[in-house]
Amino acid sequence: MDLLTETCTGACPVARAAAVLSGKWTTLIFRELLGGTKRYSQLQTALGHISPKVLADRLRYLEAEGLIRRDLFPTIPPRTEYSLTETGRRIEPVIHAMAHFGTMLQGQNA
Repeated sequence: MDLLTETCTGACPVARAAAVLSGKWTTLIFRELLGGTKRYSQLQTALGHISPKVLADRLRYLEAEGLIRRDLFPTIPPRTEYSLTETGRRIEPVIHAMAHFGTMLQGQNA
């Protein structure tokens, strides 16, 4: 079975991956977390123009999908850190491929 030529239904692996990665900021959140554990404020700063609501929503969604882990530390004020799970780390070659493709596209527009 060729995953790239079969009819893509809701059960198609490519459709499933696209559904998880959908959203303007999702791949950029992964890119940031590939560098290691980050606090919420570090993610917000690194991502620039993301709204707090959108960041919180995306992080909750990715946590529910089992792709990131949220660790809450009972300090004052509370500290929350985010990191990739083992499953979430499997996106690394996809992000690298996207970076390579983006670099190629930038070279075409130069």
